[in-house]
Amino acid sequence: MRWLSRQCCVVLATACLLCAANIKLYLKDGTYQLAREYKVEDDRVSFLSVDRDEWEELPAALVDLDKTKAEIKRREDTTREEAAANAAEEKAERDARKEVEQIPTAEGVYLIEEGKLTPIKPGESKIVTDKRRSVLKALSPIPMVSGKATLELDGPHAPAGTANREPEFYIRLSADERFGMVRLGEHKGNRVVEKLTIIPVTKETMEEPDLVATFRKQVADGLFKIWPEKPIEPGEYAVVEYTDGKVNMQVWDFFVAPGTGK
Repeated sequence: MRWLSRQCCVVLATACLLCAANIKLYLKDGTYQLAREYKVEDDRVSFLSVDRDEWEELPAALVDLDKTKAEIKRREDTTREEAAANAAEEKAERDARKEVEQIPTAEGVYLIEEGKLTPIKPGESKIVTDKRRSVLKALSPIPMVSGKATLELDGPHAPAGTANREPEFYIRLSADERFGMVRLGEHKGNRVVEKLTIIPVTKETMEEPDLVATFRKQVADGLFKIWPEKPIEPGEYAVVEYTDGKVNMQVWDFFVAPGTGK
């Protein structure tokens, strides 16, 4: 490679900011030469050929420098964007791992709000029929007579909640059970988790929860994140764990308050 005089206009370009990637040195006839780097020297273009691993020269009039520079810039911009996206993804994964590590190992539900976790206390649900009111033990079905009934929580309001209309929760399961989010109804000043119909003879139970459409993501063994697919209206809700047909629903009740939340 010969030395250049001070009068020469020298432009050194690379295809990537982080590594010496190959450059497409475009020619005006539509072809290109693969180069590791190139330099413009007055009316000549010198380039280090990838194919021959030596410096070569071309008349500058034959080289499409604008297209070459545009391609190099595009690749550099793409490299920067990919690096920024990877860094953001890695940070999100680190933050998620850190958040997960804070969750107790015992079964439960936790509200995620502004990076903080708030435990949601389980509610004491009860089977209500025309003749009696029976406490539903956690994941322990109780026999019922044929007819209509409701699964209820005492009182009109949950003790904890949020103004965020797209609340996110972690739920840690004790077993491989179904789970979801339901909107609670109202019955004589109490909250209805679901309606029940006990079929005569077969004693099968038809459950009718008002399920909220949700997204779910498993983040560890037995640990999931759950959140609504779209903003939910202010009102009474619950995250629930259950087995179809067994009336063994566990309930973690919460409210969504009117406000300026999402």
